[in-house]
Amino acid sequence: MNTSISTPGDTAIAITLNGEPRQVPAGLSLADLARHLGLDPAKLAVERNLEVVPRSTLAEVMVAPGDAIELVHFVGGGDHGAALAEDSWTVAGRTFRSRLIVGTGKYKDFAQNAAAVAASGAEIVTVAVRRVNVSDPKAPMLTDYIDPKKITYLPNTAGCFTGEEAIRTLRLAREAGGWDLVKLEVLGEAKTLYPDMVETLRATETLAKEGFLPMVYCVDDPIAAKRLEDAGAVAIMPLGAPIGSGLGIQNRVTIRLIVEGAKVPVLVDAGVGTASDASVAMELGCDGVLMNTAIAEAKDPVLMARAMKAAVEAGRMAYRAGRMGQRRYADPSSPLAGLI
Repeated sequence: MNTSISTPGDTAIAITLNGEPRQVPAGLSLADLARHLGLDPAKLAVERNLEVVPRSTLAEVMVAPGDAIELVHFVGGGDHGAALAEDSWTVAGRTFRSRLIVGTGKYKDFAQNAAAVAASGAEIVTVAVRRVNVSDPKAPMLTDYIDPKKITYLPNTAGCFTGEEAIRTLRLAREAGGWDLVKLEVLGEAKTLYPDMVETLRATETLAKEGFLPMVYCVDDPIAAKRLEDAGAVAIMPLGAPIGSGLGIQNRVTIRLIVEGAKVPVLVDAGVGTASDASVAMELGCDGVLMNTAIAEAKDPVLMARAMKAAVEAGRMAYRAGRMGQRRYADPSSPLAGLI
C-alpha cells in the first residue's frame, strides 16, 4: 500500500480533475491526491474514469496519466423532538417522527441553514452532490454544520436532465456516505423543471436493481405514480407546483388520488410557499412534505421553519381527526326548535 506523498519537485503527470486539466506529481494514490490538494479523503467520494472507487481502496489505486478524476462531497441543495412522537411514519424500513423534510440550498450560509433545520424539527435533509472546490480545500462543508450522524442525509439528483446523470450521481453519493436511501429527480427541461417521466422511470428501475431505495420526484399523475411504485420507488413525491414557485398545491384531486392508490409513502415535493400550503398537503393524507425555497427565501428563514413545523403538525392532526362534511347550505350550530 502506497502511503507516501510525492513532492512538487517529482515528475508531473497530466490528468483531468473535476473537469479541468491539471498537472499533479507522479506516484500519487487517490488518497495521496486528496491530501496533496489539502482535502480529507474520508470526506470525499472519488470517481476515476467514470467508475466510482471504493473509499477503502483509495490508498491503493494509483493516479495515472490521462485519468479523469471527479472529487465530490455534499453541499446545500435540501431538534428531533416532534409534537406527535407516537404518530411516526416509515419509509424503506426507517422510521421518523418529523414529517417535514428540509432542503439545504439558497441559504445565505451554512449557519443559517443549520439554524433553520433545527427550528423545523426535520430529521431528514436533502443534499446535492457537487464537485469539491479543489482551489479552496479549507472551505467549509455542509457536514461541518449539519451532522449526518444526527440528521439523515437524503442525497438528491437536483440538476440532472438524464437518467444516466442521475444514476452516476447517486452511485457517487453512496460511496461518499454509504447512503442507499436517495431522492431521484430527472428534469425534462430548465424552464419548468418538470420531471421527465420516461427517464425517471428508467432510472428508478436501474437504481432499485442496484440496491438503492429511491424516493422519486414525479408529476402529480396517479398512473405515473403507480408505475414508479411498481418499478421500485420506496416513496412517491409528486410536485404541488413547479419547483421554487411557491404557488402551493395546484391539483388537490390528483394528489388525493395518488395518496389513495399508493402502498408506499407519498410526500408533496415542490411548490410549497407558506404554512397553509404545508397544512393542505397533510390534510390530503400525505405522509410528509419536502420544501426548500419556502423556508430559505423567507425574510426570516428560521421563523418560517418554525411555522412550517407547526403547519405540518396541525395538518396531520386535522387529517387524523377527520374533517366535517361539506354542505351546500348553512346548518345552524344550535337547534332552532324552542326559540323564545
